[in-house]
Amino acid sequence: MTSYPQLLAQLNQLADENYRDFHKKLLNNPAINVIGVRVPQLRKLSGQFACDDGIFAFPDEYYEVTFIKLIVASKKDYGAFVLLADKCVSLIDNWATCDSFKANCISSHRQEFLTYIQKYLSDGREFYQRYALTALLHFYMSEEYLPLIFSCLERADTKKYYVHMAAAWLMAEVAVRFYDTALNYLKECRLDRRTHNKSISKACESFRLSDAQKNNLKKLKR
Repeated sequence: MTSYPQLLAQLNQLADENYRDFHKKLLNNPAINVIGVRVPQLRKLSGQFACDDGIFAFPDEYYEVTFIKLIVASKKDYGAFVLLADKCVSLIDNWATCDSFKANCISSHRQEFLTYIQKYLSDGREFYQRYALTALLHFYMSEEYLPLIFSCLERADTKKYYVHMAAAWLMAEVAVRFYDTALNYLKECRLDRRTHNKSISKACESFRLSDAQKNNLKKLKR
């Protein structure tokens, strides 16, 4: 069993000062303490807790410790994962941790997990809503769930920056994968203007759309 001091010692041995400074700027939250360990190394360290949930009792003093907690939770089977989901989402305080928190078990339990997505989307906190939108992006990107995705996009509080960016990312991915449906949806102008336009901009950055498709999207900018 790895103790908290032992984990911190391992993290500090792997620390890269230049990476720490670079990543801390990207996180855009001066309150987060970053040691400076890269994601592949964090994933490797998480293996120490595959059969040991002791890490969930560790304090969340450092970005890397919280990140490892979410990796450990995301590797569990669905029944174990949902018991930890609320706690894990409550720990998210930045876009990088949020976007990396992907529990593959959701793929085979999409209908069951919708209750959690709806709950997090209804929460007023920024990263609860961002997690809900990124979960839709990672696990619900199919024609069957497009009405749900559109409904969630319209409910999201896109006045919050990181919710706005997640919503634009989600809508852009819909445009890339389901172009005709997305085009018709955007013509209805059901998203706020800022998110509508950002979605189009992000979709047009994709190499998966043709120039003609991108031009059609750009004509819909408001």
